[in-house]
Amino acid sequence: MAVSVVRQRRVILDALDWSVGPNDRWVVLGPNGSGKTTLLQVAGARLLPSRGAVSVLGEHFGRSDLRALRARISLVSAATVRMLRPFLTAREVVVTGRDAALLPIRRRYAEEDWAAADRVLRRVIGPGAPALSGTPFGVLSEGERQQVLIARSLMGGAELVLLDEPAAGLDLAARERLVTRMGSLASDSSVPAMVLVTHHLEEVPAGFTHGLLLADGRVVAAGPLEEVLTGPIVSKCYGIRVEVGGTGGRWWARAAV
Repeated sequence: MAVSVVRQRRVILDALDWSVGPNDRWVVLGPNGSGKTTLLQVAGARLLPSRGAVSVLGEHFGRSDLRALRARISLVSAATVRMLRPFLTAREVVVTGRDAALLPIRRRYAEEDWAAADRVLRRVIGPGAPALSGTPFGVLSEGERQQVLIARSLMGGAELVLLDEPAAGLDLAARERLVTRMGSLASDSSVPAMVLVTHHLEEVPAGFTHGLLLADGRVVAAGPLEEVLTGPIVSKCYGIRVEVGGTGGRWWARAAV
């Protein structure tokens, strides 16, 4: 608690308190430089805070094996895309999620692992999964890659799934397909706690339950989405007067006139 991250005398996170429940679906919103990605790095046990106490999945930083903890957390980010070889098929990318590997050494995986990869691909991508399964990762569209990475995140039995701006750079159709898929996963009680970082309310999937709004490394608001996604709170967070609305579990924001 009271977590701070300071780098070269710059405060990136400032005495932040935050708690995620086992089946919560959180969205983290805020302007550029507000500390969203840094927070995800801390939550994913990839970054130690400068000050404060962190406990993730019952493990306390400084008293636990963080390498073992990372194996229980799936972090999907742009860095993940860069680390994976483009010639790997979608199916191969997914199966590597079993042990967070970057290359699928064939003898490492049993038939049941490949069958599990096929199942999770169908679960995330739907009817188009068989056609996508054998396609090289580097040939997939950006939206398809993100769906494959989300499938990979579920392959290893992760207990916490962290998604860092998966819809960034997608066109409208690709964004909506991805957001719809994330919404389906959010409504699945067998999927572990999920945390999604985004800049845009339009990218918040239906089924997400809570929101954390950050500005300048500090918490502006945190709680159930319907309580924190209001015009006054979002306006305060982004420093611009906006109107906020929602229907069917989806949200929008626009400048107030």
